[in-house]
Amino acid sequence: MSGTIQSARLCLNELKEKYPDRTILCVDTLCASLGEGVLVQEAARRQAEGFSILELQNWVVEHRQQVCHWFTVDVFDHLKHGGRVSSAAAVVGTALQIKPLLHVNQEGKLAVAEKPRGRKQAIHAQLARMEWGWDPQISKTVAIGHGDCPDGARQLEESVRRQFPDAEIVKADIGPIIGAHTGPGMLALIYWGVNR
Repeated sequence: MSGTIQSARLCLNELKEKYPDRTILCVDTLCASLGEGVLVQEAARRQAEGFSILELQNWVVEHRQQVCHWFTVDVFDHLKHGGRVSSAAAVVGTALQIKPLLHVNQEGKLAVAEKPRGRKQAIHAQLARMEWGWDPQISKTVAIGHGDCPDGARQLEESVRRQFPDAEIVKADIGPIIGAHTGPGMLALIYWGVNR
């Protein structure tokens, strides 16, 4: 993700040279994938309300730490190939059916929060994080993303609906770029809150 923002900043400099009279901004959302989509959706609502481009930039910077990304992966192969875990950790994690709970931290980096065993416990861990930190004042939108795992996404959605009846749930497939890093079976829960 750091490479993406660096490329965007290089592009920004080129565009500023080519179009010196235009306002061109680059904002690091400190978000990824569906989490970034949730942030952009709310920024678009503010734009429709009349926010200027500079007001939008300030709003995004002010609120980007409130987008909470909690996701779990089903298999370790993709984490191993991406260099996120060692071969030994992948073997042990697979044998113990560990479904690591990861999140995008305050610096915009991926971090492991805990290591539940099995899908059911992984979903429980996601819901516990949301219960502790959900703050729907900005938006009641709760996004559920999945990597080729519609049954798991449905299970997560049903659990969210039971526990948080006010949530406005949207579901989406995770694209091939993030999917290549997380593998099939990934489940993401994104919401506005205080426990990024």
